[in-house]
Amino acid sequence: MKDQLIREILLARQRVYSLASATPLQELDIQLGFDCFIKREDLSPIYAYKWRGAYNCMAQLSPEKLERGVVTASAGNHAQGVALSAKKLGTRARIYMPLSTPQMKQQAVKRIGGDQVEVHLVGDSYDEAAAEAKRVSEDDGITYIHAYDDLHVMGGQGTIADEIVLSGKGPFDVLFIQIGGGGLAASVATWLKQMYPSIKVIGVEGEHQASMAAAVAEGKPVALDYVDVFCDGTAVKQVGDLTYPICRDVIDEFMTVTNDEVSAAIEMLWNTIRVIPEPSGAMGLAAALKRQSKLKGKKVVTILCGANMDFHQLGRISDASGVGSATQRYLRFHIKEQSGELLRLLEDGLDGFNIVDFQYGKTDGVDSWPILGVQGGSEALEQLPLQLKAANIEFEEVTSSPDVTFRVIPFQARLVEHPYFIQLEFPERRGALHDFLNSVRGDASICYFNYQYTGERVGRALIGFEFPSEELRQSFVEGMSSGHWQFRAFQELPADALKRIAG
Repeated sequence: MKDQLIREILLARQRVYSLASATPLQELDIQLGFDCFIKREDLSPIYAYKWRGAYNCMAQLSPEKLERGVVTASAGNHAQGVALSAKKLGTRARIYMPLSTPQMKQQAVKRIGGDQVEVHLVGDSYDEAAAEAKRVSEDDGITYIHAYDDLHVMGGQGTIADEIVLSGKGPFDVLFIQIGGGGLAASVATWLKQMYPSIKVIGVEGEHQASMAAAVAEGKPVALDYVDVFCDGTAVKQVGDLTYPICRDVIDEFMTVTNDEVSAAIEMLWNTIRVIPEPSGAMGLAAALKRQSKLKGKKVVTILCGANMDFHQLGRISDASGVGSATQRYLRFHIKEQSGELLRLLEDGLDGFNIVDFQYGKTDGVDSWPILGVQGGSEALEQLPLQLKAANIEFEEVTSSPDVTFRVIPFQARLVEHPYFIQLEFPERRGALHDFLNSVRGDASICYFNYQYTGERVGRALIGFEFPSEELRQSFVEGMSSGHWQFRAFQELPADALKRIAG
């Protein structure tokens, strides 16, 4: 089958370039200890590589089959590739997508295909959409264009590898290739192994997405019980019957990357070449960064396979990138519920670190458990536990805890007397929170703190104070009003405000 795939890649040359041009191979200008080259498929007509396989497959259909039209299922990029091909070839395409497909991807398919495309939303998963598309194919006698398990589709995807070789920047020592259904991995690895026999091919799968590794372990394609969809372009429950034996033979090693590691790779691509790929597009780089210490002096190639991402996913990526790059950790501290303890925590325990997240609500009259996200160099973070123990500060690691991820901040309003809540604005710099807490130390006690770094020049935090008496509260309010800090006080009745914050 590999010989047939090589033949299909050769034949695909005469087809795919009638639709679009080759994409560049770009070297990352950053000191990693190895040379890292990125194939920029985000610069293709649909901002992803899938047009290659879709067009190569559809361009071979007879006039009679094109007249009847085609049908496919996709959660995004393949659908756009089929839509583009349908418009170029003058055929009609029925595209089945899950109901949960982001509006951005639905609109992109309709924009690219125009009147040549019909979009049908079916089911809650790709598998349900694919089942309906295959039923329509059989019932109506129209050609089904598979997203990956087809030799013509794989042949089109393989032109990526051909372009890598023709770039003249090889030979390469290691290929990190992401795997979903296996079409991209099978074709690119096969071609590069043919041209560079000594290249090591590492197949990269997302955590809770490792369907190809599972197939190799079982000796046949098997369905995963659960598939994480953060990297939605590779979220495939079961690999193809054609892609499996090829990947089994040409991939030397399988490895997984976490969502946090992928997010860190996305941040690196933005910081270096100002590109924001979709999560699956950064999986290869994430794996290379994970193996950085073992790649010294090597020439590495990865594929940025797409950049079609819902805008709202950027927030999740930003939050996770620091954890994935080992420069950010979340810790829950145990300190006394008394004035000055938060300031002592910052001064004695976290001196030298950036505070990027602060989650705290009063839940006890004696003890408190604030959660802080701290940012610093990887070596400094490794030494942080020793620094905290030396300061006699109790803590626990909560970086991956769900309550931290979803910002669940417990708060007992009944424990708070004479409250005063403000939205504070402060310069987003190291030590700014410490300076504020130092300026308000005295009779005010912090009973609530909700802050998260956003990348703006100004940081914003919702802070609650409580006081032993109404007189001291009023004195504090007057002092804040005459000070230099920018803030907005909540004007609602304290009890109502507390109920809303406490949920």
